[in-house]
Order: sequence, then C-alpha cells, then structure tokens
Amino acid sequence: MFEQRRPGAVLFDRDGTLIRDVPYNGDPARVIPMPGALEALGRLRRADVPVAVVTNQSGVAKGLLTADEMEQVNARVEELLGPFDAWAICVHDDGDGCTCRKPAPGLVIRAAAVLDVSPRDCVVVGDIGRDMEAARAAGARGIMVPTALTLQEEIDRAAEVAADLIDVADRVLSDTVTVAAGQDARHVDWSHW
Repeated sequence: MFEQRRPGAVLFDRDGTLIRDVPYNGDPARVIPMPGALEALGRLRRADVPVAVVTNQSGVAKGLLTADEMEQVNARVEELLGPFDAWAICVHDDGDGCTCRKPAPGLVIRAAAVLDVSPRDCVVVGDIGRDMEAARAAGARGIMVPTALTLQEEIDRAAEVAADLIDVADRVLSDTVTVAAGQDARHVDWSHW
C-alpha cells in the first residue's frame, strides 16, 4: 500500500555544471562537457526523469555576446549531451531587477511550469551558491557539485553536496519517498532533501 516516487525533474545549471565554464562564451567550439555529464543525463533520461537547463547568461545584457551566439552554444550543448526537456534562460544582468536571474527563483519556477511539475518536486544541480539559493527560494531540493572555482563558504552553506554528476544521478535515482496509500504524493515535502 505504498508507492515510491522520484523527483519530477532535474534542473541543471549550464556553465560549470554541465559544461566547463568559459566566461561569456559565444563560441560553440569551446563547449566541453563536464566529466560524467553525458552518463548522468543518460541515466536520468532512461529512468524517465525530465531534465532541463536553468542558466544565467548576463553576457547578453552586457553586450559580450549576442542572443544568437548564446543559442549556438546551447545548440552545441544539446549536440554533445542530448536534448533537454526545457531551457530556462535569464539574459539579464544583476542590476536589471528581474525575478528570473539566480539566486531569484524565476528560472526554476519557469522550467517547472514548462515541465508541468511543481518546483517543490524538482532537484536543482549547480556549482555555486546562487544555484542553491534559487533552489531554496523555489522550494526545490538543491545539490551542489563544486568545482575548483566554487567558494568554500558556498560549499559549507549548501544543504547537499555531491562529488560529481554521476553522484547526483545516483542520489536522484536511489532517493525515493515512501508515501502512505491515499496520500497525495504532490504534497510530500521535498525541501528537506
């Protein structure tokens, strides 16, 4: 009389998480996947867990790359890592006052809406504190995958830290919530994860 339930979607930061961080990259030839990204995404897709990208791209607002160059880079990401079920992109700069730029929750909320899941049923994966703050603000579970550039205080503040993207896939695919028969699984509190 119990059911097992995995999170409704996994939302990945792009730069420093799915691909190597090349600041304000507008060149598709410079896209290099992070170790384990293709395998982790493949495992999630085979388990029918929707995957999406939630990314700040302030280089567009700053005039350091065009929207077309950004789209070419995103297309290359999909060539190398496979198709994503949704992309949520903020092209604003910090001073623009938008509600989408991480650490605001807008990108997480937008991606969840496109995927028709609650933000509370999502896992947000990123390499910096802004990603984890956006997850918290949206009520989602955040998993940090630090890089050499991640600040130690951001790692210390993260609710959950994974070694790499394979570790993330392991956690997401093995973590289940047992829901009593008759309880609506949409109301399970994922925020403590």
